[in-house]
Amino acid sequence: NINPEGTSMFEPIGGSAPKYTGKNMVNPLAAISACQMMLEHLGEIEASQHVEKAIMKVLRNNLKSLSAGKMGYTTSEVGDLLIKYIEL
Repeated sequence: NINPEGTSMFEPIGGSAPKYTGKNMVNPLAAISACQMMLEHLGEIEASQHVEKAIMKVLRNNLKSLSAGKMGYTTSEVGDLLIKYIEL
């Protein structure tokens, strides 16, 4: 929901998945991608590019599936991988 002339909203298209709250099994990449798009919209292009590249590396190198509980990693571990790739 990007509105160049007013307020924009950035959120994952699939919602927040409340039934998985506290289970550490949901793929966080949709929410992180929404943040990446927000960074881009706010003019933080370099930061946006770092996050986008890290997301692509996680998808290419690590995840077995995008589905909750089938990624091969916990939510926290996916976040840790993302941080690792951003820091490289």
